[in-house]
Order: sequence, then structure tokens, then C-alpha cells
Amino acid sequence: MTTNTGNGQSQEVISNLEYDFVTVLHNKAEAVKAYDIYIKDAEQVGSQPCVELFQKLRQSDLEQAQEVRRHLQEVMQHGKM
Repeated sequence: MTTNTGNGQSQEVISNLEYDFVTVLHNKAEAVKAYDIYIKDAEQVGSQPCVELFQKLRQSDLEQAQEVRRHLQEVMQHGKM
């Protein structure tokens, strides 16, 4: 991700790879938040199989978000993995 410095040159604020990981992390966080709503909806109609599926999907996204976060930290410190 680049910005214009005003003198005709551009400066990289964060690398494309950092931006990609931040975007993925944001999307995973939004998905986890949405699953909380879906779980409540399934509980309200008494659908235990749906509750369990949404919980499983939520857990998977949480684990993936943690992995993405570790990668992001590494990329921010070293510029790559």
C-alpha cells in the first residue's frame, strides 16, 4: 500500500503482504463475530446440529486468525516469512 508524498514520489506505508494479512485478519474477525449471531439464531430455533456446525466453523476461523496473526507479526518484523 503506497501513498503520495506530495513531491511526485510515493512512499510505502505498509507492504502489500502486510496489507494482505491485515485484510485477512479483519475478515476472519468479522466472520467470528457473525458466527456468534448465527449460533444464537440456531439456538433460538432449537437446532443443535446447526449450533454445533457454526461453533465448529467459528473455532476454525479463530485458529486461522491466530495463524494469520503470527504470520503478520513475522512479516512486520522481518519483511517476509
